[in-house]
Amino acid sequence: MLLHTLIRLIKEGLSAAVMPVSSALFYFVLPGIGMLISLLLVRYLIKDNIGHGVTKVLVAVTKKEWSVKPHNMWSSMLTSSITIGFGGSVGAEAPIVYTGAAIGSNFARWMGMSYRSATILLGCGAAGAVAGIFKAPLAGVLFTLEILLFNISMSSIMPLLFSTVSATVVSYVLTGMERPFACDLTPFSLANMPFYLVLGIFCGLCSVYFLRTTLKLEDVLGRLRNPYVKWAICAVSLGVLILLFPPLFGEGYDSLIPFLNGVSPEPEDGTVLSGFAGLLASPWGVPLFFLLVMLLKVFSMTFTNAGGGVGGTFGPTLIVGGMAGFILARTLNLLLASSALTLPEQNFVLVGMAGLMAGVMQAPMTAIFLIAEITGGYDLLLPLILTATVSFGITRIFEHYSIYSKRIAATGELLTHDNDQAVLTLLKTEDLVETDFLTLPIDATLGDLVNAISESHRNIFPIVDGKGHFQGYVSLENVRSDMFNTALYGKKHVYNYLQSSPEHVHENEPMDSVMKKFELTGAWNLPVVKEDNTYVGFVSKSKIFSSYREELRELSRD
Repeated sequence: MLLHTLIRLIKEGLSAAVMPVSSALFYFVLPGIGMLISLLLVRYLIKDNIGHGVTKVLVAVTKKEWSVKPHNMWSSMLTSSITIGFGGSVGAEAPIVYTGAAIGSNFARWMGMSYRSATILLGCGAAGAVAGIFKAPLAGVLFTLEILLFNISMSSIMPLLFSTVSATVVSYVLTGMERPFACDLTPFSLANMPFYLVLGIFCGLCSVYFLRTTLKLEDVLGRLRNPYVKWAICAVSLGVLILLFPPLFGEGYDSLIPFLNGVSPEPEDGTVLSGFAGLLASPWGVPLFFLLVMLLKVFSMTFTNAGGGVGGTFGPTLIVGGMAGFILARTLNLLLASSALTLPEQNFVLVGMAGLMAGVMQAPMTAIFLIAEITGGYDLLLPLILTATVSFGITRIFEHYSIYSKRIAATGELLTHDNDQAVLTLLKTEDLVETDFLTLPIDATLGDLVNAISESHRNIFPIVDGKGHFQGYVSLENVRSDMFNTALYGKKHVYNYLQSSPEHVHENEPMDSVMKKFELTGAWNLPVVKEDNTYVGFVSKSKIFSSYREELRELSRD
């Protein structure tokens, strides 16, 4: 509620001060100023990267860094309120999820809780944030289960439910009983189900576009090293887009409200102030205009975040989904104008929001119940399920990970619903390296090796060159027949007994990759080396299995 209040006060203050003077100044200049203020706050006050809040929470859970930094309890709220209040084209949901997770995890740290309990409290904070901002308690729980906490027992759902119910009650007490989105929906008709199927396919394709375009554009802008040059480019680009398409200004929910109530924008209502306003004067121009808005929302969102602003993709996903539903329904109505069938456009807007959310976030259950809860649209539960499921399936054909998890998955550090995979993900190779092996130089004699054997409790001896590069190893079994023949101590060298390792493990290699190497080679010990082949130590199956059992017990403990 504090975040929404800050955004509203900033936006209203700027509207009263600037909008009467120049609408062009309002749309072109202010978003860039907000991005710059956020950039300076992050760079000189916060001194930490706080963008991509939901992804950061996922990383914290995955890497067992469950104690999110204390400043995240306020920094994301402050910077996102400035970014969005000044017109940045992003959502407030991801920053508030990050804030809620930070509150939960830091409370757990102050109370000295275990990793398991602290992770649940982190989830409670995130779930409460979603429930509070949307007045959707069930969606808050599902969001946490589908997107954040992949391995949680049924008994742990109770604190999540307490969190979301209490957050929703607080929202109702402070703002009244109205829902976040007022809708004038048409009663559900079974005859429209084939069209909701088409909407699911369309939302799936739009989800792929949304996900791939966002990540690709982030990569391109990420190559700009100077933050002020990046800000300038993004600020100008965003200003031009908003000047041409004012619905891109701010979160964008205001542009959805007319659609959810069956009202089409007209040129004279002030929705469009650009040269493209003429499109709204023709029947086919309306869906064309909002198709452009839908496609460019991805760019305006990415420009805002890359240019120093702080916000999330949650809100833009709902905006693009609503636009997709309207575009499809209006297009079909124009094509079917000669028939008696007229599709309820406001219903398609609502269902499209769920469809895109299911695809982009890979969270169909969250999408279904969030949209049903925030609008009271339970009468549309069947089309919500159909469209969200189809969109999710279509997206999964092209993308196996959500917009939040794709970059984490590329590093092999993503937790999944598979308990075995989750435990392997939590195990870190660098924590399992054994370094108590005595190393020998490549030119050491058999006598040197026998002396090392007498001092070591290991039966493997790594061999290195003068620069510390791993050359192979000598096993006790290899020298057993010669080790008591003192006449050979000065004649033979370790390279006469040297064995090469069937595989090497890198010190930061994901554990599932390490296990695959053990399976393929049948080895019991594998050497661990750095990128330049410098010897680090050995990792053994027995150590991994022991750590695996301990981690599994920790994950299963409530």
